[in-house]
Amino acid sequence: MVTQGRPLRADAERSVRAIMEAAEKVLAANPAASLEQVAEAAGVARTTVHRRFANRQALVDTLVTTVMDQLDAVIDAANPDTAPPLVALHQVTASVLRLKLGWPFAMTESFAPDSRWSERQHHTATRCVTLLARAQSTGHIAPDADLDWTCKVYYALIGEAAHNTTEPDPDLLATKVITTLLHGAGPRS
Repeated sequence: MVTQGRPLRADAERSVRAIMEAAEKVLAANPAASLEQVAEAAGVARTTVHRRFANRQALVDTLVTTVMDQLDAVIDAANPDTAPPLVALHQVTASVLRLKLGWPFAMTESFAPDSRWSERQHHTATRCVTLLARAQSTGHIAPDADLDWTCKVYYALIGEAAHNTTEPDPDLLATKVITTLLHGAGPRS
């Protein structure tokens, strides 16, 4: 983790931000990349990386914790418990896609099976099912739909949208994800 204690100076904060941004890019391209490769990409000395992060795992943990905190924040910002369900679902989807597109390594790592973040994964999945239940209660999802399965399908659609698209606009991607989730690929009546 980032060295604890007194607040970082502005230049040190910039270094940490540069290290984390470089780490995301380097690790997304090569998950086995070394701290030395991260330092080179960040334009800092390896010792600077080691001064801020005890080891590679500490850097990865900080990346994942940061992205999980951002994920919680974007879900909260969509007001999933009070906004109309489809509005909240679109806002959550677009925001999650922005995170997945901007932090592909950290987002993938945070949802890896059997990861150390499984408690946070479970919390996020519970929030997803709760939002889907609200959409179900308003007739947007069939009353007999299995919401745990629907949540898994939703996650898969988001994953595909983030990884296999040429569309750069997260809002347009979110519309595709939600349309496919709610209507499938069949004709609409």
